[in-house]
Amino acid sequence: MDLIKYVQDKYIDKKEFPSFKAGDTITVYYEIKEGNKTRTQFFRGVVIQLRGTGATKTFTIRKMSGDVGVERVFPINMPALQKIEVNKQGKVRRARIYYFRNLRGKKARIKDRSFSGK
Repeated sequence: MDLIKYVQDKYIDKKEFPSFKAGDTITVYYEIKEGNKTRTQFFRGVVIQLRGTGATKTFTIRKMSGDVGVERVFPINMPALQKIEVNKQGKVRRARIYYFRNLRGKKARIKDRSFSGK
């Protein structure tokens, strides 16, 4: 048995999150520690890419904050992650939609896929 896989399976606790793909709009709730206080903050945006497998899986989310595009990479096993909500499922033809960074305004819209359940 592969030693790295064994250690990951045994010691890293897995959280259950809904499945999502590139093009989906999701909201990620995560904990922030400020001094001795903790609060929950959310980040809502479009999934640009999913990368890695198992314990090393990460996903990148992009949102527009005013005129500035903000991207954030989240490891799926980050202990501060509380929950992930899928808001919209988008229909895209690629697994990594880097071209989305160059689109502005109405061009930056993603078509909806038929969405079942919340």
